[in-house]
Amino acid sequence: MSSRLTTFLGGSPLGVIVRLLVISLLVGVVLSWLDLRPAEILDSLVNLVHWAWVSVFGSLNRAVDYVLMGAAIVVPIFLISRLLKTRGV
Repeated sequence: MSSRLTTFLGGSPLGVIVRLLVISLLVGVVLSWLDLRPAEILDSLVNLVHWAWVSVFGSLNRAVDYVLMGAAIVVPIFLISRLLKTRGV
C-alpha cells in the first residue's frame, strides 16, 4: 500500500506535504503582493465561463434566427419554382 501511495504522490508522503506547503507559501506571497484574493480569482473564472457560454450559444441563437428569417423567403420561392417546373411553365 505504501509503495502505491508513494507512486501516486510522486514521492514520500511527508516529502510531498513539505513541498506542497513551501509552494503554497510562495504562491500565497505572490498573490498577496499582486493584491489578488482567491475569491476574486474564482469570480473571474466563473465570469469567464459565463461570458464564453453566452457568446457561443448566443451566437448560435442569432444564427438560428437568421436561418428562420431567410427560410421564410427562400422556402416559398423554392416551392413555387418547383411547382412551376413540374407544370412545365
